[in-house]
Amino acid sequence: MNMIYYNYDVSEIRTGILHIGVGNFHRAHQQFYTNILLNDGDQKNWGICGVCLLPSDEKIVNNLRAQNLQYSLTVCGRSGKDEVYKIGSLKELIWGVEDPEAVVKKIADKGVKIITLTITEGGYNLDKETGEFILEDEKIQHDLKDSSNPITVFGFMAEGLRQRQRQSAGAITILSCDNLQHNGTTAKRAFLSFIEAQDPELAAWVKENVTFPNSMVDRITPATTQEDVERLNKRNGTDDRAPVYCEDFAQWVIEDQFIAGRPAWERVGVEFTNDVTTFENMKLSLLNASHTLLSYPAFLMGYRKVDQAMEDKNLVKFIRDFMDKDITPFVPAPENTDLEKYKQTLIERFANHSVSDQVSRLCFDGISKFPVYIIPNLDKMIKRAKDLTRPAFLIASYRHYLKYKTDERGNAFETAEPWITENDQQLIDSENAHDFLDLSAFKGVQLKTSEQFINQYNSFVEDIKNSGTSSVLQSIIK
Repeated sequence: MNMIYYNYDVSEIRTGILHIGVGNFHRAHQQFYTNILLNDGDQKNWGICGVCLLPSDEKIVNNLRAQNLQYSLTVCGRSGKDEVYKIGSLKELIWGVEDPEAVVKKIADKGVKIITLTITEGGYNLDKETGEFILEDEKIQHDLKDSSNPITVFGFMAEGLRQRQRQSAGAITILSCDNLQHNGTTAKRAFLSFIEAQDPELAAWVKENVTFPNSMVDRITPATTQEDVERLNKRNGTDDRAPVYCEDFAQWVIEDQFIAGRPAWERVGVEFTNDVTTFENMKLSLLNASHTLLSYPAFLMGYRKVDQAMEDKNLVKFIRDFMDKDITPFVPAPENTDLEKYKQTLIERFANHSVSDQVSRLCFDGISKFPVYIIPNLDKMIKRAKDLTRPAFLIASYRHYLKYKTDERGNAFETAEPWITENDQQLIDSENAHDFLDLSAFKGVQLKTSEQFINQYNSFVEDIKNSGTSSVLQSIIK
């Protein structure tokens, strides 16, 4: 496989962006766009400094440092033709556990004009029902009281911005790249809530000197297993300790509200707009919601790869019915977007054998995903007396997945729910299926008030337990 190399001199690139959360998606998406853009000689001020804040980030930090922060990105084509890029846009990498002061200094660096974030849907510390910032959190309380020794992203950001203010280092943009409705508005609410509680004077400065554009990001990027590392290196003729692979589709739509300037990302396919709402709604309601809809039933049926699950005609029909019948009535198409083509492309993307995404990745952190991807449209469906068959089956499947941790082939598995609460666990453990509907993930909708939902949910809970997920799915495909 021939490598597509960048043609800029890395030593001439200066850091203008600080990114918090150097995971696979960031390395396949924002780094991908920026790496290509840096080939243009007038864009040399937009290299990226990566920041990792978690103890679990040690492996990726060490692997990237071992190869001068460069890595390979394999873009997997739906046609079977792949492309491999050498990425050189990651100029610096700071591990906050090792050197917290360096994180603060970098946020305050006058050369940094943009701070981007991929801290996951659950990382914004907002109550799922009220949307308010959870000040009572133990780690948040630590950072509120001990501002000079932060341990959360909010504490680091506040201390860095405070030094930026004191040093008159200038205005800055904070750009969320997480899968959240109005992610910029969400980020602003979260960071300002923390800063107002800690330092009202700084909060006043932030309101005048920091912008929070909304954005929509899209590129399916699986987790990279050790087997993937070996497979990619063998196939690509590389010796990469931190390779990434992703699909050939990529989209990034951003509101053009950059108070301190920005890269000319539009040259490499990024779309700038005044209002990202319709793009967000389409993507979260169709792609992300469909991923969640697929995840738990497919996992319970024994599928571990998304492309394999998409060979099951019942699952494909289930997803397409969800898109067409449940979601399309609530999703206005953005300008110049063919919604039918978009939905068909989603089916093709899910079925991409070169990507072969993990179903477990889609199952991960349902507690945070349901409020963002499923609940807003489910609430509308209930209020308008729509057919609730598919969401009722999904939620019954989610309960079975969390409670019994065994698929219909007899395979035991572990679940990954980092934001689950003690109360959530008690509701999962309860033998009364109604209790599960009080899960924190469902706070945004009154499931128990819909007789139609309750009847269907109860029926699916029993049928999945007694007959298996595949059989129940077959019964609802019409």
